[in-house]
Amino acid sequence: MWIYEKKLQYPVKVSQCNPMLAKFLVEQYGGADGELAAALRYLNQRYTIPDKVIGLLTDIGTEEFAHLEMIATMIYKLTKDATPEQMKQAGLGDHYAVHDKALHYHDASGVPWTAAYIQAKGDPIADLYEDIAAEEKARATYQWLIDMSDDPDINDSLRFLREREIVHSLRFREAVEILKEEQGKKQFY
Repeated sequence: MWIYEKKLQYPVKVSQCNPMLAKFLVEQYGGADGELAAALRYLNQRYTIPDKVIGLLTDIGTEEFAHLEMIATMIYKLTKDATPEQMKQAGLGDHYAVHDKALHYHDASGVPWTAAYIQAKGDPIADLYEDIAAEEKARATYQWLIDMSDDPDINDSLRFLREREIVHSLRFREAVEILKEEQGKKQFY
């Protein structure tokens, strides 16, 4: 079903070792509104969505995995040269004690990822509104990460990801309109 091209969707460059920034980026790796949750949400919802928008959920869900790969690359590059003391100072001491510098699905506070983050109601309109909200929350998080970062290279990649969240939100909004039009006289709130 997928063709994997051995390159990132957008280049990821890092100016310097920065475990504190990596700690914040972990939010988009294993947080409730992160890329893993989004990818799994959309690829799961596609089974109960009308045919007219299945492809959209598949495309965006797949792209979210590409975003997850970018975030993982950023975190790795930001921590690969960090000392245990730097990891501890960045608030990643608990993570380091259990995982060394390996990536692990949890949020910036260390709360493990859970399937409870994935919403699927089975009602296409409700699910698409959930997806719009998820994309907008991810967009906001990317903006806040940019605001906290002083790394111009990371910020370039984060801006790319933020813009993709905006595009996804717009596409989900279009899908809502398509489904409303298809339903004709039914009213959705």
